[in-house]
Amino acid sequence: MKRFIPILCLCLLATACICGCTGNADPVVTDPSATDILPGNLTIKNGDLEVVLDGDMIRDLPAFVGYGYAVSTVGIKYGPYGVKGVRLTDLIAVVGEFGLENQVWVSAPDGYLWVFDYDQALGEGFITFDANLKEVPAPPLTIIIMYEQDGMPLTNEDGGPFRMVVATDTPDVITEGSSWVKWVDTIEIK
Repeated sequence: MKRFIPILCLCLLATACICGCTGNADPVVTDPSATDILPGNLTIKNGDLEVVLDGDMIRDLPAFVGYGYAVSTVGIKYGPYGVKGVRLTDLIAVVGEFGLENQVWVSAPDGYLWVFDYDQALGEGFITFDANLKEVPAPPLTIIIMYEQDGMPLTNEDGGPFRMVVATDTPDVITEGSSWVKWVDTIEIK
Protein backbone atom coordinates (compact mmCIF):
# COMPACT_ATOMS: atom_id res chain seq x y z
CA MET A 1 0.00 0.00 0.00
CA LYS A 2 2.87 2.37 0.81
CA ARG A 3 4.23 1.87 -2.71
CA PHE A 4 0.85 2.44 -4.30
CA ILE A 5 0.41 6.01 -2.98
CA PRO A 6 3.61 7.48 -4.55
CA ILE A 7 2.83 5.75 -7.85
CA LEU A 8 -0.73 7.12 -7.76
CA CYS A 9 0.62 10.63 -7.04
CA LEU A 10 3.04 10.39 -9.98
CA CYS A 11 0.23 9.24 -12.30
CA LEU A 12 -1.99 12.13 -11.19
CA LEU A 13 0.87 14.61 -11.67
CA ALA A 14 1.65 13.24 -15.13
CA THR A 15 -2.02 13.45 -16.10
CA ALA A 16 -2.22 17.06 -14.91
CA CYS A 17 0.90 17.99 -16.88
CA ILE A 18 -0.39 16.34 -20.05
CA CYS A 19 -3.75 18.09 -19.73
CA GLY A 20 -2.01 21.42 -19.21
CA CYS A 21 0.19 20.92 -22.27
CA THR A 22 -2.61 19.90 -24.59
CA GLY A 23 -5.33 22.26 -23.38
CA ASN A 24 -6.79 25.02 -25.50
CA ALA A 25 -4.60 28.13 -25.24
CA ASP A 26 -7.37 30.42 -26.53
CA PRO A 27 -8.69 33.03 -24.13
CA VAL A 28 -11.96 32.04 -22.50
CA VAL A 29 -14.96 33.25 -24.47
CA THR A 30 -18.33 32.81 -22.78
CA ASP A 31 -20.46 33.78 -25.80
CA PRO A 32 -19.79 31.41 -28.73
CA SER A 33 -21.17 33.99 -31.17
CA ALA A 34 -18.35 36.35 -30.10
CA THR A 35 -15.48 34.04 -31.08
CA ASP A 36 -14.79 35.72 -34.41
CA ILE A 37 -13.75 39.24 -33.45
CA LEU A 38 -13.27 40.27 -29.85
CA PRO A 39 -12.94 43.83 -28.60
CA GLY A 40 -9.78 44.45 -26.70
CA ASN A 41 -7.53 46.86 -24.92
CA LEU A 42 -3.78 47.14 -25.10
CA THR A 43 -1.87 48.24 -22.01
CA ILE A 44 1.51 49.89 -22.57
CA LYS A 45 3.80 50.41 -19.55
CA ASN A 46 7.06 52.25 -19.02
CA GLY A 47 8.06 52.48 -15.36
CA ASP A 48 5.23 54.16 -13.47
CA LEU A 49 3.52 55.33 -16.66
CA GLU A 50 0.71 53.10 -17.90
CA VAL A 51 -1.52 53.86 -20.90
CA VAL A 52 -4.51 51.76 -21.96
CA LEU A 53 -5.54 52.00 -25.61
CA ASP A 54 -8.76 50.54 -26.99
CA GLY A 55 -9.14 49.29 -30.56
CA ASP A 56 -10.35 52.62 -31.92
CA MET A 57 -7.39 54.46 -30.40
CA ILE A 58 -4.97 51.92 -31.90
CA ARG A 59 -6.58 52.18 -35.34
CA ASP A 60 -6.27 55.98 -35.14
CA LEU A 61 -2.45 55.69 -34.96
CA PRO A 62 -0.44 55.68 -38.22
CA ALA A 63 -0.76 52.26 -39.84
CA PHE A 64 1.86 50.01 -41.41
CA VAL A 65 0.58 47.95 -44.36
CA GLY A 66 2.69 45.09 -45.64
CA TYR A 67 3.10 41.33 -45.45
CA GLY A 68 3.63 38.68 -42.82
CA TYR A 69 4.85 35.16 -43.47
CA ALA A 70 5.94 32.86 -40.65
CA VAL A 71 7.25 29.36 -40.03
CA SER A 72 6.57 27.39 -36.86
CA THR A 73 9.23 25.58 -34.88
CA VAL A 74 8.19 22.34 -36.63
CA GLY A 75 8.40 23.83 -40.13
CA ILE A 76 4.75 24.65 -40.86
CA LYS A 77 4.45 27.82 -42.95
CA TYR A 78 1.70 30.38 -42.28
CA GLY A 79 1.01 33.01 -44.91
CA PRO A 80 1.88 35.08 -46.69
CA TYR A 81 -0.77 37.39 -45.30
CA GLY A 82 -1.55 40.99 -46.02
CA VAL A 83 -1.10 42.69 -42.64
CA LYS A 84 -2.12 46.04 -41.22
CA GLY A 85 -1.22 47.36 -37.80
CA VAL A 86 0.68 49.85 -35.71
CA ARG A 87 4.48 49.88 -35.55
CA LEU A 88 5.85 48.76 -32.19
CA THR A 89 8.05 51.86 -32.13
CA ASP A 90 4.95 54.10 -32.43
CA LEU A 91 3.33 52.31 -29.48
CA ILE A 92 6.51 52.65 -27.42
CA ALA A 93 6.53 56.40 -28.15
CA VAL A 94 3.12 56.67 -26.44
CA VAL A 95 4.83 55.98 -23.08
CA GLY A 96 8.15 57.73 -23.59
CA GLU A 97 11.64 56.96 -24.70
CA PHE A 98 13.29 53.66 -25.48
CA GLY A 99 17.05 53.10 -25.55
CA LEU A 100 19.77 50.48 -25.96
CA GLU A 101 19.46 49.53 -22.30
CA ASN A 102 15.76 48.66 -22.64
CA GLN A 103 13.82 45.57 -23.61
CA VAL A 104 10.21 45.29 -24.73
CA TRP A 105 8.16 42.58 -23.05
CA VAL A 106 5.10 41.58 -25.09
CA SER A 107 2.61 39.34 -23.33
CA ALA A 108 -0.79 37.73 -23.73
CA PRO A 109 -3.44 36.53 -21.27
CA ASP A 110 -2.57 32.87 -21.97
CA GLY A 111 0.83 33.47 -20.35
CA TYR A 112 2.92 33.66 -23.55
CA LEU A 113 5.70 36.24 -23.33
CA TRP A 114 8.22 37.39 -25.92
CA VAL A 115 11.09 39.75 -25.13
CA PHE A 116 12.49 42.02 -27.84
CA ASP A 117 15.85 43.73 -27.34
CA TYR A 118 16.44 47.22 -28.71
CA ASP A 119 17.59 46.05 -32.17
CA GLN A 120 14.69 43.63 -32.57
CA ALA A 121 12.16 46.31 -31.59
CA LEU A 122 13.57 48.24 -34.57
CA GLY A 123 13.16 45.19 -36.85
CA GLU A 124 16.80 44.07 -36.83
CA GLY A 125 18.50 40.85 -35.76
CA PHE A 126 15.91 38.37 -37.07
CA ILE A 127 16.62 35.26 -39.12
CA THR A 128 14.71 35.24 -42.41
CA PHE A 129 14.00 32.52 -44.96
CA ASP A 130 12.83 32.10 -48.53
CA ALA A 131 9.86 29.91 -49.57
CA ASN A 132 12.12 26.81 -49.41
CA LEU A 133 13.07 27.70 -45.81
CA LYS A 134 16.61 28.50 -46.88
CA GLU A 135 18.11 31.29 -44.77
CA VAL A 136 18.39 34.58 -46.65
CA PRO A 137 19.71 38.03 -45.70
CA ALA A 138 17.06 39.97 -43.82
CA PRO A 139 15.40 42.82 -45.71
CA PRO A 140 13.99 45.73 -43.71
CA LEU A 141 11.54 44.31 -41.17
CA THR A 142 8.91 46.12 -39.13
CA ILE A 143 7.48 44.87 -35.84
CA ILE A 144 3.77 45.66 -35.66
CA ILE A 145 0.71 45.06 -33.58
CA MET A 146 -1.54 43.64 -36.29
CA TYR A 147 -5.27 44.28 -36.18
CA GLU A 148 -6.16 43.36 -39.78
CA GLN A 149 -5.18 40.30 -41.78
CA ASP A 150 -5.90 40.08 -45.52
CA GLY A 151 -8.13 43.17 -45.31
CA MET A 152 -10.35 41.84 -42.51
CA PRO A 153 -10.34 42.50 -38.75
CA LEU A 154 -8.13 39.95 -37.00
CA THR A 155 -10.23 37.14 -35.51
CA ASN A 156 -9.71 35.48 -32.15
CA GLU A 157 -8.76 32.27 -33.94
CA ASP A 158 -5.93 34.12 -35.72
CA GLY A 159 -4.68 35.74 -32.51
CA GLY A 160 -6.88 38.85 -32.43
CA PRO A 161 -7.85 41.37 -31.62
CA PHE A 162 -4.11 42.25 -31.55
CA ARG A 163 -1.17 40.12 -32.65
CA MET A 164 2.54 40.96 -32.68
CA VAL A 165 3.95 40.30 -36.17
CA VAL A 166 7.33 40.61 -37.85
CA ALA A 167 6.26 42.27 -41.11
CA THR A 168 7.96 43.19 -44.36
CA ASP A 169 7.25 45.08 -47.57
CA THR A 170 7.26 41.93 -49.75
CA PRO A 171 5.30 38.67 -49.46
CA ASP A 172 8.29 36.37 -50.06
CA VAL A 173 10.16 36.73 -46.74
CA ILE A 174 9.51 34.21 -43.96
CA THR A 175 10.31 34.86 -40.29
CA GLU A 176 10.24 32.58 -37.26
CA GLY A 177 6.72 32.45 -35.88
CA SER A 178 7.72 32.24 -32.21
CA SER A 179 7.85 36.04 -32.00
CA TRP A 180 4.36 36.37 -33.47
CA VAL A 181 2.54 36.79 -30.15
CA LYS A 182 -1.21 36.05 -30.28
CA TRP A 183 -3.81 37.94 -28.22
CA VAL A 184 -1.38 40.68 -27.16
CA ASP A 185 -2.74 42.67 -24.22
CA THR A 186 0.39 44.15 -22.61
CA ILE A 187 3.57 45.81 -23.88
CA GLU A 188 6.06 46.75 -21.18
CA ILE A 189 9.33 48.66 -21.48
CA LYS A 190 11.90 47.33 -19.00
